[in-house]
Amino acid sequence: MSDTHAPDVETSIDATTDPGTGAETSEVVDQGEVGDVTEAPETPEGNGSASRVSDEASGAEQAVAGDEDDDRDVRDDSDDHDDHDDLAEHAEKGEKKTRVRQLEREGEVAADFLETLLDIADLDGDLDVDVDGDRAAIAIVDSDEGRVPRRLVGTDGKVLEALQELTRLAVQVETGERSRLMLDIAGHRAQRRSALVELAKVAIAEVQESGTKRSLEPMTAFERKVVHDEVSAAGLVSESEGVDPHRHIVILPA
Repeated sequence: MSDTHAPDVETSIDATTDPGTGAETSEVVDQGEVGDVTEAPETPEGNGSASRVSDEASGAEQAVAGDEDDDRDVRDDSDDHDDHDDLAEHAEKGEKKTRVRQLEREGEVAADFLETLLDIADLDGDLDVDVDGDRAAIAIVDSDEGRVPRRLVGTDGKVLEALQELTRLAVQVETGERSRLMLDIAGHRAQRRSALVELAKVAIAEVQESGTKRSLEPMTAFERKVVHDEVSAAGLVSESEGVDPHRHIVILPA
């Protein structure tokens, strides 16, 4: 008959002293149980690595959020700039429309004044009203009833100039604003403009060829403007000298 023995289990006795009584107590610790429940401690290195990964991810999210904010700021600035341009464009268009309405109003007032004047003098003529650049333009033209009397133009357009000034005064009294309207009668200014353009071209060619300045005959303000525009288009410079009625233009070489 054989004896069966259970495997030996090593035990250890830990002695401790009770702080209150001073008596020693002992605790039996099963070494096998200790070995079964032992867990690996967490390493500081592992915790630090995880923390760094979390910080980097957070930093990346903040960077992306910052870029998105910058993009929104750029878009907002661009939108504000576009809105400003749109407002400026609308304002400019509004000012132009307002100015055109003012000039049209000047033309209407001038037409009423001249129509009354023609009726009082029992003279024939129709009225054409327009806007030419930054001026109201009005013309007395031949009608079906008869031609406009050329005496309304006068010698060298002097009567025409006087009627123009009277009409400007009538408009100023009605609107409260100084008028620069242009009056033409029987096509006199249109014909005179064509003649002045040809005169200016000849004088410009002489100045360019000789290299010396050239003085022209005395002219009205309307006539001088026509010549000034033609000289400027040719790349030269012109000046007005003297006092009316002897004020004239001098064309200078380049």
